Amino acid sequence: MGPDHLMRPVFDKVDLEYAAELFESVRKISAARLGVTRPSYSDVETAALRVVGDAAKAAGLATRYDAAANLVIEMPGAPSGKPPYWMGSHLDSVPEGGNYDGLAGVVAGLMCLAKARRLGVALQRPLAVVGLRGEESAWFGKPYLGSYALFGKLGQRDLERKHRDTGRPLGEYMEKAGADVRRIAAGEPLVEAQSIGAWLELHIEQGPIMVAREAPVGVVTGIRGNLRHLSAHCRGAAGHSGAVPRWLRKDAVFALAELLMRLDENWQALNSRGVDLVVTSGIVGTDPREHSISRIPGEVQFSLEIRSQSLETLEAFYQLVLVESAGIEKARGVKFEFGERVLSEPGLIDREWAQRLRRICSGLHYPYIDIPSGAGHDAANFANAGVPSGMIFIRNDNGSHNPDEKMALEDFIMGTEVLYQAATVDPETLR
Repeated sequence: MGPDHLMRPVFDKVDLEYAAELFESVRKISAARLGVTRPSYSDVETAALRVVGDAAKAAGLATRYDAAANLVIEMPGAPSGKPPYWMGSHLDSVPEGGNYDGLAGVVAGLMCLAKARRLGVALQRPLAVVGLRGEESAWFGKPYLGSYALFGKLGQRDLERKHRDTGRPLGEYMEKAGADVRRIAAGEPLVEAQSIGAWLELHIEQGPIMVAREAPVGVVTGIRGNLRHLSAHCRGAAGHSGAVPRWLRKDAVFALAELLMRLDENWQALNSRGVDLVVTSGIVGTDPREHSISRIPGEVQFSLEIRSQSLETLEAFYQLVLVESAGIEKARGVKFEFGERVLSEPGLIDREWAQRLRRICSGLHYPYIDIPSGAGHDAANFANAGVPSGMIFIRNDNGSHNPDEKMALEDFIMGTEVLYQAATVDPETLR
């Protein structure tokens, strides 16, 4: 039996209106000056989880919280004997971000379980939706907190990470949210990877490609990892801007500018050879307590982020950073101090799941494209833990990590339809 026969849409206008109401309910409790702000492991994130959990209970689904304080939604009376498929994403946001980043995947998973229950679908295996906490690195300097905790990848040092605004440690926030910080600090896995049949994540695209290609749905082919220095410094020597000639200067800003330009040239050369790589320095600043228009800057703080789908590329480019900075140190009399190195490995999308998603899109007659994910996602963590993982992207105008996200609900329903078919249809029929 082919996909064209099987792929009959189950979601309708009523479901679209339900999704709109749920998105709005979460938006209201997390509204900020602009967009929404749902800090990782905060009371606001907890309130967002509660909104979703209450909606799940109203749909006749069971809810609980795991040892990392992630929300888990399950179908009562589901078949046992096979590892469940997990669907979901995260609930937190960046400061003054958009409402759909992460939340769309949790709402889509909830709608799939609710629809399967309402239709009385005979499931092939158990299904669960997981609303993950702390995916964004904006709050504690490390991403994937909820899913890292699941696989024993957080330790005591991570629990001591300071909140960007309050300076209080992550462990305090996790404990308040109900997480078992003792097990997490010990690096104890809270779930066995082999007990999960697959991880399926729906997410808005966070770049402009799908809008430009006029594709409402995307099948993700890979997830970039990143290598970061959150608080690096270049230290030189301060001096009077009019009294010190160039050859005697140890100007930290010019040294950093030279490093970034050298990295940009190497980045461009690698891209021209087809190497997947992006490089960003999103934080650059001299100390406002001492900087002046007439002062040679003796110190500048900056961040450095390298992203690629290849771990080898990340490591190779990082070595280039060290070589280039050493040369600039010698030439300009400065010192680069990069501080803590934070690595999030790239995620490999399961090829079979990607092919199933393509066949479902074709069977539903939905326009789609294959697309790599430039942003990181919890799916990468599941994939690297050995869980077969697939991702669906939804077209989204105006990018992400800003309050102007613009996902059309019609596109969202299409992506949710693909997710539903992926979770409920016997994969043998899609071969």
